[in-house]
Amino acid sequence: MDNVNKLTAISLAVAAALPMMASADVMITEYVEGSSNNKAIELYNGGDTAIDLAGYKLVRYKDGATVASDMVALDGQSIAPKTAKVILNSSAVITLDQGVDSYSGSLSFNGGDAVALVKDDAVVDIIGDVPTPAGWGLDVTLKRKLDALVANTVFNAAQWEQLPKDTFSGLGYLEAPAEPEVPVFSCSGAKIVPIYQVQGAGESSPYVPEGAFESEAEVTVRGVVTARGESLFKGFYLQEVKGDNSPYTSDGVFVFLGEAAPEAIQPGVEVCVQGKVKEYFGLTQIDIKADKKFEVGAKGEVPVAAPFYVADGETLAQALERYEGMNVALDAGSDLKISRTFSYDYAGRRNNMLVSYKEPLMKSTQLYPALSAEATALVKSNLENQLFIESDYKPANGVIPYFPDFNVETGYIRVGDQLTNLQGVIGYSYGAYRLVATNTITAGDFIRGDDRTDAPSVATKGDLRVASFNVLNFFNDVDGGDTNPSGSNRGALTLEEMVLQRTKIVSAITAMNADIVGLMEIANNGFGEKSAIKNLVDALNEKQTPENAYSFVEITDADKYDGKYFGTDAITVGMLYRGGKVTLAGAAQAIDTPEQHASAGSVTRTKDGKTETNPGNDAYQRHSLAQTFKIHDESLTVVVNHLKSKGSGCLEDWANFEESVDPADQQGKCNAFRVSAAKVLGETLKDVKGDLLIIGDMNAYGMEDPIRVLTDFDASKSDRDIMTASWTTLDGKVFERQGSKIEKGYGLINLNTKAHGTGTFSYSYNGELGNLDHALANASLAKRLVDIEDWHINSVESNLFEYGKKFSGDLAKSENAFSASDHDPVIVALSYPAPVVPPKPEPTPKDDGGALGYLGLALMSLFGLQRRRR
Repeated sequence: MDNVNKLTAISLAVAAALPMMASADVMITEYVEGSSNNKAIELYNGGDTAIDLAGYKLVRYKDGATVASDMVALDGQSIAPKTAKVILNSSAVITLDQGVDSYSGSLSFNGGDAVALVKDDAVVDIIGDVPTPAGWGLDVTLKRKLDALVANTVFNAAQWEQLPKDTFSGLGYLEAPAEPEVPVFSCSGAKIVPIYQVQGAGESSPYVPEGAFESEAEVTVRGVVTARGESLFKGFYLQEVKGDNSPYTSDGVFVFLGEAAPEAIQPGVEVCVQGKVKEYFGLTQIDIKADKKFEVGAKGEVPVAAPFYVADGETLAQALERYEGMNVALDAGSDLKISRTFSYDYAGRRNNMLVSYKEPLMKSTQLYPALSAEATALVKSNLENQLFIESDYKPANGVIPYFPDFNVETGYIRVGDQLTNLQGVIGYSYGAYRLVATNTITAGDFIRGDDRTDAPSVATKGDLRVASFNVLNFFNDVDGGDTNPSGSNRGALTLEEMVLQRTKIVSAITAMNADIVGLMEIANNGFGEKSAIKNLVDALNEKQTPENAYSFVEITDADKYDGKYFGTDAITVGMLYRGGKVTLAGAAQAIDTPEQHASAGSVTRTKDGKTETNPGNDAYQRHSLAQTFKIHDESLTVVVNHLKSKGSGCLEDWANFEESVDPADQQGKCNAFRVSAAKVLGETLKDVKGDLLIIGDMNAYGMEDPIRVLTDFDASKSDRDIMTASWTTLDGKVFERQGSKIEKGYGLINLNTKAHGTGTFSYSYNGELGNLDHALANASLAKRLVDIEDWHINSVESNLFEYGKKFSGDLAKSENAFSASDHDPVIVALSYPAPVVPPKPEPTPKDDGGALGYLGLALMSLFGLQRRRR
């Protein structure tokens, strides 16, 4: 016997044992098992007289039970003839039509529960088998068919129609009431207002009074549909065919429906609409959501996309305002460059791309000191120089709807590329202009700026190369690696991901050809056979010649935390070197960095007359690693650093009421804490003998306080103080109870700035470029500089090409160096020429007389002169 027949047999047996009524006019006609507490049972009186419900109640057979439990007693209720009554859960959020008879009670059934109407403990009607199969009736509305209005004591599924979850329409009626006829809207006789008049030449429509958000009266406009909006902007875009030929007014406008437009409204169709003009968070639109006043006309051609350009003397934002709501095309004259390649936009909560006019955006504090007039002006300028490139629907992971050939090898997009031949409509949301693409493009539509290179140009320069490389959480947990102090894994989630990440890192370091490599974000799991650094070096050396093989620097046992680790964080810094090129000079030095500890209630802040005390605060940053090398007879000390991140807060952020917002000085959170670390580094290293090079991810841009403290800051020439953090400790002892003012920098030289000026970058964040990764040198090393390069393999690439698959879907990956990390490596080429060995003295001829003797002396003299001249 199959399961269905078994269940039917059980149901009949149970029904036979239940008390029954011969007939009944009252019955169950609808069952609603909706979300949360949205539960309802509709009862119907099919008789000709009212029925008193005294003695009636609703019961349920919970989760397959054969004995019912009470839910709602209906004493005191009645049902009029030929009428329905709705019994609701008292917490249901269900809106019934006016006039529907309803009653609320403790209705508490779920999927898997049969529900019965009983009178005096005898079943009148039932919905669901007893016992009830698991999951039956879950997340559905069941409505009794009109040809089956007979109460049954045994459930008959054929009598019921299944509707989607949370279907409430018609509840309280056997047949849904007829919708009142809505007169068909017509523009006939209405005064048509040109779209360009609605838009006007200003930032908002002249039809919207100053200080208001919508027009006082409705306007009627007619145009041709250029695009439908079904997800990002819900409605459609209308455009005048001819317009007013003025570059100052837009010929297009967005019509807001609040839902996808009817199928009849398609690109090329003429549509007339009537509604109020609204300024919706900066977007001029005509709102017809409530009344749906539109009239569809004939279908023709979509208006030709207008070439987009920025006029002399205007910002990108001002130019976009002139085209708001219009169908535009980007061409070479548009001069729009990729400023953030296709990746996740946290404000819009979707993947998209950012372009800017003429060149990518630079972080203000990369170029200028924080809060300077120049930095403040650049922040404003950057905000006015952004256009987001969108698709209407949120794209699937790893897919660019308007660029179907997107791929890691030939269909890549890099920051600095110029975008051409893309068409779309201009909208505005989340405080920014957005172009919603309406066509597709190919790789040939990107004009490459700084294209990929297989190796940095500096890879063969100088006598010695030193590199800094943040390796984006290289963890070997999934390859049997040792644990770190936190026990967490911030890196690859599968062995496949880990091998790909390692392969990409190896590809990058091999191409860099650096003799010393500082690493950041490598797992802090010791230095043994199962450590991440050993795992990486072993894979790296498989790609090196024996003379170029790498080793790693290991700190002394005395410096190891818990006898194994370098500090207490999950990640740490590391250092690789080629023993064939440099020699270790003494043991590595661990440089402790400050911690911040302020117990709850130890600090106060006041705003608007209200004073409050701090919650407990504990902040840490990773220790730095110093190692001295011998090159020939010269001494070089390299220090690898990874200072506190900008994302997590410190005590000063709380004190400035900036714990939940970006600090106003544009330097990110924990800036003063990083200054404290810079002070410790400066004091520790100021007396180093020989050459000194400080490298690493400092989490500070080129003109931010920590870099200025390590380089050329002078308080007497600054209109703004630089302060260290308060409540800091160092090596378990009080370091600074109160923050101190920095008077003078430590005089190191920023090699990137020395060679290339301040406009360099190794990192991209929110569409802005800058250097978080630095190479700072003392004067003697700076004289050895041959060249320095940020090799742009990561910051300008899409992070969808990185090793992780979480956000990239089915996008194929590559083993090449591009997107090996999110930071570019910084490579420094230095001059360390081999010492010149003086020649051995020539023996003096015994016979200095005669022609042969004189000839020999002459030849020696001539040879020596020529040698000196060379």
